Amino acid sequence: MAIALRYASGRPRVGHNGSVGSTVGDNIRARRESLGWTQPQLAREACRAAGLPRDALPKHDIYRYETGRRTPREWLPAIASALGVSIESMRTPARPEHASLEPLPALHQATGEQLAPTIRELNRRLVALDNELHGLPIAESAARAFKTVYRRLGQGVSEAHEREVQSAAAELAEISGWALFNEGRPRESKRFSQEALFLAQMSGDRGIELLTLQNLALLAGWTGRPREELSITRSVLERGGLDPRVEAMFRCREGQGLGRAGDTQRAAQSFARARSLLQEAPPGDSPAWSWWVSEREVDRQQGRILNITDHWRESIPILQRASDESTGTHVGYGLSSYVWLLDSFVSMRAWSDAEEAAHTLIPAVPEVASRVMLDHLERVVSRDISGAPTDLRDAVGHIRSGLEEDPYDF
Repeated sequence: MAIALRYASGRPRVGHNGSVGSTVGDNIRARRESLGWTQPQLAREACRAAGLPRDALPKHDIYRYETGRRTPREWLPAIASALGVSIESMRTPARPEHASLEPLPALHQATGEQLAPTIRELNRRLVALDNELHGLPIAESAARAFKTVYRRLGQGVSEAHEREVQSAAAELAEISGWALFNEGRPRESKRFSQEALFLAQMSGDRGIELLTLQNLALLAGWTGRPREELSITRSVLERGGLDPRVEAMFRCREGQGLGRAGDTQRAAQSFARARSLLQEAPPGDSPAWSWWVSEREVDRQQGRILNITDHWRESIPILQRASDESTGTHVGYGLSSYVWLLDSFVSMRAWSDAEEAAHTLIPAVPEVASRVMLDHLERVVSRDISGAPTDLRDAVGHIRSGLEEDPYDF
């Protein structure tokens, strides 16, 4: 989990369990915590399993493994043995877990030791809600929580916990920035995203730094600044050292920026490169937060940019693939593919196909909370379709009625 917008925007979001790192790192952390071990204790036990001096594996390396900053290639057999699990299980993504229903400590009361884990669990729950139904509204809750954490950091956190709290706070600010964008508040989104970037850099959390840069590029593109979108994206790509799945995410962002700038051919090349990179990215080796970066996501983003740049015919087969619910991972903003598809069908005067897309949207509209998606849908159904068949006009009328409904009346 989380920025992407996702909206073909790609929300950078965080993994299914909300943490930033890798599959291996997340599994190490989860197993260690289930045993009640500290990171130094795991380091000692891994050394014992390897038959090496107890200080052969620094405790800081365990931290790096768990946060995805380093891959424990040579140490993985010893770590797996110490944890009592197989190497293969360490490489297998964990099944998404339902958030615990136990109440979290109040952020303003959590002790220094409790604060980072509490923020991390809150982040996991927020990301889960963001991907339920068609994306539940989380912006205000996330922003209020971050304000409390921001004040806690200003008051001072013990040196032993400061770095981990900064990293967790960066993730919370990133989630807030994404959610504020989704709710149509770009100015506030940028402010929270900039704070996320600062905290991520302060804590050395490269994963959240990348997520936030993707979000800032997204925000630039959506607010009419494609050159800034490309500048941010290329600064990341030129730095290099990216996991293939993460690079694919930025190639999609590059493709959108190029498309907005009118360079259709190079935009297509960027999306093609993104698909190629996904073939090079074994799921177990990619950061856990990149779970949503899939070929379906590439289709969603490419289809959208083709739609908004009036390449409707080319967008249709791509958006049809993106709308196939039987493929790819579910994301809260997935319905957006149908909105752009409806727009392309109407633009091509493909009336029967447009009617089918409209009927797919009718029952879902009352469940949509995303202001970004609703604004785009309102634009689509406000188009003049007086020359369309009656059945399509009726279907579009039902969508308009759904948009006008009071969510608190039934």
